[in-house]
Amino acid sequence: MCGILAVFGCIDNSQAKRSRIIELSRRLRHRGPDWSGLHYHGDCYLAHQRLAIVDPTSGDQPLYNEDKTVVVTVNGEIYNHKQLREQLKNHQFRTGSDCEVIAHLYEEHGEEFVDMLDGMFSFVLLDTRDKSFIAARDAVGVTPLYMGWGLDGSIWFASEMKALSDDCERFISFPPGHIYSSKQGGVRRWYNPPWYSEQIPSNPYDPLVLRKAFEKAVVKRLMTDVPFGVLLSGGLDSSLVAAVASRYLADSEAACQWGSQLHSFCIGLEGSPDLKAAREVADYLGTRHHEFHFTVQEGIDALEEVIYHIETYDVTTIRASTPMFLMSRKIKSLGVKMVISGEGSDEIFGGYLYFHKAPNKEEFHQETCRKIKALHLYDCLRANKSTSAWGVEARVPFLDKEFINTAMSIDPEWKMVRPDLGRIEKWILRNAFDDDKQPYLPKHILYRQKEQFSDGVGYSWIDGLRDHANKQVTDAMLANSSFVYPENTPTTKEAYYYRTIFEKFFPKNAARATVPGGPSVACSTAKAVEWDAAWSKNPDPSGRAALGVHAAAYEEAVDTKPANPVNGPLQ
Repeated sequence: MCGILAVFGCIDNSQAKRSRIIELSRRLRHRGPDWSGLHYHGDCYLAHQRLAIVDPTSGDQPLYNEDKTVVVTVNGEIYNHKQLREQLKNHQFRTGSDCEVIAHLYEEHGEEFVDMLDGMFSFVLLDTRDKSFIAARDAVGVTPLYMGWGLDGSIWFASEMKALSDDCERFISFPPGHIYSSKQGGVRRWYNPPWYSEQIPSNPYDPLVLRKAFEKAVVKRLMTDVPFGVLLSGGLDSSLVAAVASRYLADSEAACQWGSQLHSFCIGLEGSPDLKAAREVADYLGTRHHEFHFTVQEGIDALEEVIYHIETYDVTTIRASTPMFLMSRKIKSLGVKMVISGEGSDEIFGGYLYFHKAPNKEEFHQETCRKIKALHLYDCLRANKSTSAWGVEARVPFLDKEFINTAMSIDPEWKMVRPDLGRIEKWILRNAFDDDKQPYLPKHILYRQKEQFSDGVGYSWIDGLRDHANKQVTDAMLANSSFVYPENTPTTKEAYYYRTIFEKFFPKNAARATVPGGPSVACSTAKAVEWDAAWSKNPDPSGRAALGVHAAAYEEAVDTKPANPVNGPLQ
């Protein structure tokens, strides 16, 4: 990952303003510690903090076309850049960077080229010939991007809120799958897949088609010129990523540089479910496994730094980001700069345990669509920012454009949880990789119950967070929370505690408006809470809040005191 900052329409073009832009760009240096770049043209600035993954020696940014009239600053990876270069043979490339194709595609196609890009990206492009500019974000928002407006009429774009929040009067999270055009004066959607309308698909389920689509998504993410590995929690999604990556690594270009043994990484409290399962998967696949431990106190001590980096006060995002943040620091210390991760599967396949209660396939499918559309506010934000905090890039094959289209075109009846037919959550994905002749994973791992990352690292992690928050937030503080925080009012002491930390770093109204709100149980949207009347009394995003579903469900409704997990049969 890299960090980008672009400002257009500055009235002040003094040296002091240039120094200010450099200072703000420096706030993103954790995302790109390898090099810094700045292009200035009239009243426009494009700054870049680089994390060198592809072509580390010559791919510094900003990038240009042949005569430097088109300037682009990019955060991301373009996996099909070699195929695109073949279509641009009449252009002269200056670097081996995968992102340089953007400048030349613009020359060829104007603003209508973004859908040609296969990858994760946020970029800002300046055409100095007419001083027009565009900004765009990838299909589902794997990479972050913010847009802001200054009192002087300037327009700002940045990878993280911290780079523009002080200098902009208003700012927003730039919508995924959209492009801003200065010529047209607004934002429009470039990403228009069939599933976006939420109409119910009817394609039959073909396990081999689904398997091949996912394998293709993983293989293309092996594109790297630096050491890499996989994040392995031992759950279904990360285990499938590791299984496919290890199976195809030997035939990849990356193996020529870094060897054919895959590195895997896991973190958890001592004795946590994830550590045990990950170790078993790593042994089965023959990865070089790295297991990291943390304590509840170490996690609590990191909370302020975590919230500063991930820029949210959402409870479940903070719970899951903290161990990922700690793990990323350990990973970077080993010299690894890129990891492949399993985010997105639960949204696409209805893997969260509350999907057990979906009343019909129509509501099931519509909820998966809502979840994918909101990923940039939750799991994409967590995966990107908690790793980028230490200069590590996270790639997510489940959120490959082609794979999403394949998976979301399947009749959702196949995704429904059907105990009468022996189908648990994400059965169609599990079944697609259930190969007796050339097994990808042990059966009990392939059919392991869903654990949210914040649960899987150890149940006492969430309980410890609640205990800590209860000591910091008084009953009176929570009782008056609607007056102190009238927008997205925190309803638990844990949520109140995170909100106070967030407000310390990002005190503006615009900042708090970038964070979603509303009731949720086990990571559901507010709409899905209606599926079970008991859930409205149990407003907790942990997977254990899915009463009657999780094998270690909470014994009773959660208030502000931590509940004790009890073991029971899967209902």
